[in-house]
Amino acid sequence: MHIVIPLLILLIGLVIWFRKHTKGPGGVRTGDLPKAAAKLGFLPADRLDTDHVRAPDPRVTAVREAVRAGNWQAGADWLAEAGRDWQERDRRADVLASEAVQDDSWLLAWRTARPEDPGAALVHAESLIDLAWEIRGGGYAQYTTGEQFAGFHRVLEQAAEACAHAQSLAGDDPCPFIAELPLAMGQGYPHDRFEKLWAQIVERDPHHLAAHSAALQYWCAKWCGSHELAEAFARSAAEKGQPGRLLTMLPLRAYFEYEIAHDDLNRDEFYKRPEVVEAVDAALVDVAAAAAANPDDRRLPQVRHLLASLLFWQDRHEAAVEQFRLVDGYINAVPWSYRGSREGMIKAYTGERDYSAAQVLKSRGGI
Repeated sequence: MHIVIPLLILLIGLVIWFRKHTKGPGGVRTGDLPKAAAKLGFLPADRLDTDHVRAPDPRVTAVREAVRAGNWQAGADWLAEAGRDWQERDRRADVLASEAVQDDSWLLAWRTARPEDPGAALVHAESLIDLAWEIRGGGYAQYTTGEQFAGFHRVLEQAAEACAHAQSLAGDDPCPFIAELPLAMGQGYPHDRFEKLWAQIVERDPHHLAAHSAALQYWCAKWCGSHELAEAFARSAAEKGQPGRLLTMLPLRAYFEYEIAHDDLNRDEFYKRPEVVEAVDAALVDVAAAAAANPDDRRLPQVRHLLASLLFWQDRHEAAVEQFRLVDGYINAVPWSYRGSREGMIKAYTGERDYSAAQVLKSRGGI
């Protein structure tokens, strides 16, 4: 009897261990999760691209190679081709600015040849802001050295002058004003000064998604606002947008920013709150409208990634799988990009994707 009882306790312990380590939440075996994803046609973890949010654009690759070779005219022409599509002009200027951070000799040649070219002035301003943030690094303030901060603020001062010059040439182009938004965060603009800058932007383009996303960061508690101000800004912007504008992403991002700022928050409960579910529903309608208008809308993947994650947390696995299916392969987007390393991004993404896939198959009797 004295031997049987310890053996029984050991057996019970082994059963509990086996159940805990071989099954995930919902009764699906952990080892079955990648298999479920494969059955639904998802890519294996080792084929996921953590550098892009969508398939690379061949034209972007060609322009990057051209300016690296010193052909500033190719960059100038490509930027000019965006015309008055301010979202596209902003995107292209960002591409050129990132190249100038690595080597600005071609940009200097452009500015020398055309000193009053609004495009050259815009790219110059953005490149200085990008350089400043590269010097600072992406960590929180407590992990940033005094030397990094000194370099950051020194370059931001130069960027402020460059922004002012670009804005003087802008006319009704909002992009040089949008370029100033990271400067506003870095220099800690007071709210009234930020509001004046924001007024210049919305007067020129009231529905610019990238501008709204950057402004939301300013209003977050980690920069110059609070969680309440960020959510209020996000809700107000979403209410003003029409289906297809994708401004409904802003409340989702505000909720995500709140969640990552609170280590003790229970995500399983937080993302199921009625107001969050309602915001997800509104974003689903918005995404459907944008996709119907233009299936190749470059803004869609970033919204779909965030939607897929929130749908996962809301146990809406069929809807989550639908979003994952439309973005699978390229995962350099929020929320995965907040994981830092490539391995962390892949683990977070596949964890939610594969679990959702397994729940869908289970509901269909396929697992």
